[in-house]
Amino acid sequence: MTDEPGPAERALYLAVVRAGGRLRPEDLAPADRATVAALVARGLLTPTATGYTAANPRALGDRLGTELRLRAVRLLVHAERLPGTLQPLSRAYEALHRPSGGVDGARLDCARLDGARPDGVGVDVGAGGGAAAVRQCISELLAECKEEFLAARPGHHSAEVLQTSLAQDLALLRRGCSMRTLHQPGALADPATLRQVALRSGEGAEARALAEPYERMLVFDRSVAVIPAVEDRSRATVVTDRTTVAYLVAQFERDWARATPADRNLGAPHPTTVRIGRLLARGLTQRAVATRLGLSERTVAAHISRLRERYGAQTLFHLGWHLRGERHG
Repeated sequence: MTDEPGPAERALYLAVVRAGGRLRPEDLAPADRATVAALVARGLLTPTATGYTAANPRALGDRLGTELRLRAVRLLVHAERLPGTLQPLSRAYEALHRPSGGVDGARLDCARLDGARPDGVGVDVGAGGGAAAVRQCISELLAECKEEFLAARPGHHSAEVLQTSLAQDLALLRRGCSMRTLHQPGALADPATLRQVALRSGEGAEARALAEPYERMLVFDRSVAVIPAVEDRSRATVVTDRTTVAYLVAQFERDWARATPADRNLGAPHPTTVRIGRLLARGLTQRAVATRLGLSERTVAAHISRLRERYGAQTLFHLGWHLRGERHG
């Protein structure tokens, strides 16, 4: 049976409604018996001692809407887990194409782009493919990261940029890696950027704000670092020299110690808002949430409006998806 009533079911239901909402067995044509059975199965017709009575379709719509939202969430969860499931196969493939004595798969792919730097510290990426090649290299390193990811991001970084890496960052956190990011206060003044930071914090990431100059860098498992090779960031250097990486990590730790926790900017939602968010994440509709909590729909709508603003969600489904894995204290 499909999710929605078909043309025959719609026509028969409307005929019953026009007849006063009741259907007697003697008024039922033999060809319509299968259609009546389908309407009963959907809950649009209710059997009675004298025949059938039309039921309110709104209940069917609420039930189907909840089922579809839950189905969509399950598909999105599967999509998030798929890269991790395929990771052992990817490593096997990369090992096949790895020269003896070479570096690991992610660094090998980066090294192929431009070759070694003259100083022997690392390899440059991006000269052949520009910023896209740099992003690809960082994506590969993130996929291979096993324990810790450090990021120092000075200046303004748009919410759109953070959004593009959201799925990878959440996958990294959910496979047990830690993540610490340094921002500048000006970046955290942007509500859209704050929402992106909140999504990562909800999965255990840490973020701090440092109101002084610091260098841009990404460090993966304290063994590989990526730093800009040119000012416009169209090229980057992948650093693998242990001494240099250790120096960059020490620099990050000094900056981190002086920084202020970003959760002071994020703030905590009202407890009722948290409860509403949890129910939305379970697939309940606005009306069902109001009934469950004994609140008016207008009150629930106000809390949902604040949650949408906090997470930049345009629909209840998007909001429920954002809140699905969030942990509240």
